[in-house]
Amino acid sequence: MPQKGIYRILVCRPNHRLGNMLLLTPLIAELERTYPGAEIDILAEGGIATEVFGTFFSVKNIYCLPRRGFKHPWTFLSLLLGIRKTRYDLIVDPCLGSNFSRAMTKFLTGRYKLGFDDRVAGSGLTHAVPHSVAMRHMAKRAINLVRWVHARADDDADNFPCMDIRLTANEREQGRGMLAGMLSDSAARPRVGIFANATGAKRYPQAWWREFIAALMEAIPQADVVEIVPMHGHSMLDSAWPAYYTSDIRRMGAVMAAVDLLISADCGVMHLAVASSVPTAGLFCVTDPAVYAPYGHDGGALQTNDLSARESARRIVEAYGEVLARASVAGA
Repeated sequence: MPQKGIYRILVCRPNHRLGNMLLLTPLIAELERTYPGAEIDILAEGGIATEVFGTFFSVKNIYCLPRRGFKHPWTFLSLLLGIRKTRYDLIVDPCLGSNFSRAMTKFLTGRYKLGFDDRVAGSGLTHAVPHSVAMRHMAKRAINLVRWVHARADDDADNFPCMDIRLTANEREQGRGMLAGMLSDSAARPRVGIFANATGAKRYPQAWWREFIAALMEAIPQADVVEIVPMHGHSMLDSAWPAYYTSDIRRMGAVMAAVDLLISADCGVMHLAVASSVPTAGLFCVTDPAVYAPYGHDGGALQTNDLSARESARRIVEAYGEVLARASVAGA
C-alpha cells in the first residue's frame, strides 16, 4: 500500500462502548504518523466518539450510527448512504472478527480497504492482513495492522502510541481546580481516585471495596481518597468519601488527570483514566489483562481472583510506591 496519495481516511469502528473508542486512540496517532496531513473520519455508534475525539485536529467527521440502528432504519440508512458518497483513499477496519464492522467496510467506498482476514477472496479488502499479525492487547492490534501492511511490523516494537484523549491545558487546569475545591486540604498528597463500578461479574461488592480502602489507608494514611461516581449518578462506596460526578467524558477525564493514582475495576472508565495520562491500576477478575490491561502512562493490571481485598490493596501500594512517594514529596 502506498504511503503517498492517501488523504482521506475512514476508520470503521461501529461500536458504542467507551472502552472500545478509547482503545482506538492509538490507531489514530499511528495513522497521523503514517499519513501526515491526511484527514480522518470515524464511523462509530452512539455519541461517545464525539467526546473522545473532540480535540483531535486530524479528525474531521465523526459519524455516529444510532444504537440498535435496525430499530431506526431510515436514520441508519440515510447516514450510511451519505457516507458512501465520499470516496476514501483508505478505509481501515481495525476489528478482529466483527461481522458488522466488515459489512460496513464492504458497503462504503474506498480505493484501499485494510483489515484482518486470513482470506483474500471474499474478504472485501484490498489488503487483508493475517490474523496471526494481531497482537494480544487491543490497543496494539490496529497499530500493527497499519505497520504490517507497510512492512514496518518490527518498527519501534517498544514504541507504540499510548491511549490519549488529548485533554487541553484548559481542561486539565479546570480538573485540578475542581479537585482542589473538593478536598479540605488542597496541599494533601497523595490523591487516590477510586472508580468502583463495572458491568456484571467484573463489579466488586461494596464490602470488598470497604476492606480494600481500609487496607489502602493503613498503608498510606496521608492520602486523600476521591470517588469517581458512575454515569448512573449513585455512589458505589456509600458516599463515604469526597466524590465527583459528571455525565461528560472529558470532564471526568480532566478530574481524574488531577489525581496521582486511579484504581478501577476493569471497565471503560479505567481506560479513560489511562487516556487522561493518569497512572492507573486496573483490577481484573473476569477478562484477560493481556488483552484489556490499562495501556500506557504507568498503567498496570492486577489479577485478583486468588487475592483478598486487603492483599490486593497491599500489592497496589507496593506496585505504585514510587508514584505515591513522588506525590508525597510534591505535596510537602
